[in-house]
Amino acid sequence: MSVPLLYESHCHTPLCKHAFGQPGEYAARAEARGLRGIIITCHAPLPDGLGIDHRMAPEEFETYVDLVARTRAEFAGRVDVRLGLESDYFPGVEAWAEKLHARVPLHHVLGSVHMQVTHYKAKYFTGDPYAYQQLYFTHVAESAETGLFDTLAHPDLVKNEAPTAWDFARIRPDIERALDRIARTGVAMELNTSGLNKALPEMNPGPEMLKMIRERGIPVVLGSDAHRPARVADRYEQALAQLESLGFKTISFFLDRRRQDVPIADALASLRPAPIA
Repeated sequence: MSVPLLYESHCHTPLCKHAFGQPGEYAARAEARGLRGIIITCHAPLPDGLGIDHRMAPEEFETYVDLVARTRAEFAGRVDVRLGLESDYFPGVEAWAEKLHARVPLHHVLGSVHMQVTHYKAKYFTGDPYAYQQLYFTHVAESAETGLFDTLAHPDLVKNEAPTAWDFARIRPDIERALDRIARTGVAMELNTSGLNKALPEMNPGPEMLKMIRERGIPVVLGSDAHRPARVADRYEQALAQLESLGFKTISFFLDRRRQDVPIADALASLRPAPIA
């Protein structure tokens, strides 16, 4: 039997108000898929009640920490359960995020630009989808440069905001500039398999952007963005095969906020088939 190697590096809890199932159910699915562990990365709170309908409230943060700790104890010796966060970035939130990330030891902090949420759109969307895409990639690059995050989540998510307005050739220069900035920071990029379920059914990022990431030597972390237990490690085999076909040799994850790399061939061999629902 292959030794478990991989972690699920992006999954949620009901505290975000749009995920279902308890962390123990996610951990059990990770065990069934042959994962070494799972890093819970629920949506971090924001100041002033921003986005409260799709994230934990500030006063629920300790509840979240305790929930993950209980799950870690429950699965000790079976699945390595760790505490992380998916933390939003937009200009002006840096001081809040820095204080939040320092409150407890975290293993993996995902930085996300959620351009589809109400408070972000109200501030930045002017009615021009292309300009919005350009601003999105500027903010993605800025998020890496803050030093607040280990990995940038679903880094071309904006393509799903207005799919008919997505023209990769047109936006490519903006992506190139963003990736050049990100490469200088050492921050990783996520390959998020949930993109296959979105308006443009391909992973985030798509293969063209992944090629550009490889050319710049930016490490890649795998995440399913699971909001239900059954989606833990969803289509990891497909994601790893795609990375391998594009010339990537390793896949990464973070523990204690330090990156660890695993050969893709070994990662593929370690997975167990997804249980039939």
